[in-house]
Amino acid sequence: MSVSSAQTSAGAPPQGATGTALPSANPFERLAALLAGLAPGGEPIVMTIGEPRHAVPDFVGPVLAGNLKDFSRYPNIRGTDAFRESVAGWLDRRYGLDGSLDPARGILPLNGSREGLTFAAIGARDYLKKTEGARPGVRPTVLMPNPFYQTYAAAAHVADAETVLLDARAETGFLPDLDAIDPAVLERAVAFFYASPANPQGAAASLADWSKLIGLARKHRFLVVADECYSEIYRSAPPVGVLEAAHATGEGYGNIITINSLSKRSNLAGLRCGFAAGDPDFLDAWSRFRGLAAPQVSMPLQAVAAAAFADEAHVVENRRLYNAKFALAEKLLAPLFGDVVPEGGFFLWLDVARFGGGVEVTRRLWAEAGVKVLPGAYLAMDGVAGNPGADYIRLALVDDEKTVEAGLARLVDVLGG
Repeated sequence: MSVSSAQTSAGAPPQGATGTALPSANPFERLAALLAGLAPGGEPIVMTIGEPRHAVPDFVGPVLAGNLKDFSRYPNIRGTDAFRESVAGWLDRRYGLDGSLDPARGILPLNGSREGLTFAAIGARDYLKKTEGARPGVRPTVLMPNPFYQTYAAAAHVADAETVLLDARAETGFLPDLDAIDPAVLERAVAFFYASPANPQGAAASLADWSKLIGLARKHRFLVVADECYSEIYRSAPPVGVLEAAHATGEGYGNIITINSLSKRSNLAGLRCGFAAGDPDFLDAWSRFRGLAAPQVSMPLQAVAAAAFADEAHVVENRRLYNAKFALAEKLLAPLFGDVVPEGGFFLWLDVARFGGGVEVTRRLWAEAGVKVLPGAYLAMDGVAGNPGADYIRLALVDDEKTVEAGLARLVDVLGG
């Protein structure tokens, strides 16, 4: 595994002394530039963006209609009691927390996970400076997997922290190798973004993985920001969660928060309602900052979210639909790729090195078959050992089964012909 600072890694964008390396553009802008002027070789099938296309739960409309009057009110940054209690109840059922997470102090509403992830690095930096003291002359670091959700890099940037990329390759189980991180880097860390199931690879952390990360956070005094947005999209066994691991330590939820939303779990990407849960002292301090800087979540949307976290039937059906498509992918792609089914998430992460690599295969699939996929290199940055996504393409299995089948069949025709 390679560990690299985005300041010095080969191919990283140039930056000033106080800046943080960012990708030159978001992955979809880069994809548009790659395919510009290239006509599709068939009726387009788009398998790029992770936007759920399953049905919105039936209860959404009635709950929203029943709370319309509250659109006239300014919401409290801490959220409604009903929202926090519903989230706490779901977390308790899902992770066996035995009522140990206080809904009043351990949960905050977010305008979707992306907003919370962006503000988390600033919150961690300021909170640790206040509680642990300044580290004179030391620039803080923010650690993240590579490939990564691009918002992590933006979070490091707004916190004026140095980005440290932790390659998550096949040989490390597509998760960062925690044992390979320089302790000096951890001593400067304010936040560690860790996704499980991972985007794009779908790998899920074990209880041992989470426990090790929590131990490092408490030893080196940084905040674990667990991105668990895909926690309910899994093949068979529910992935272990960071709160579950923290509860098992018997030492409370210090130094960790989990961030989750309804976008993937409930097909409510447009609702823009999620939550952060965990370290109550951090969340208290963060809520004061958020009261100055962050947009509140409207109460009608919180009412919908409270209903969604109280209902599991639609989640079970949602998962069934995804798993049917992964079974189809296994049937169609196994002869060409072997085992392609990840533990969680709704992406395929396909190694296409022998066909020319991710960028070349993306161009071929579009030009020859009209199938639009995303090069894995666009979801990562260059590390010590190159770009860990360069050999891959990412496909989102979000469309209906018939469309997914057609897209995968075309891919096989192009690459297996």
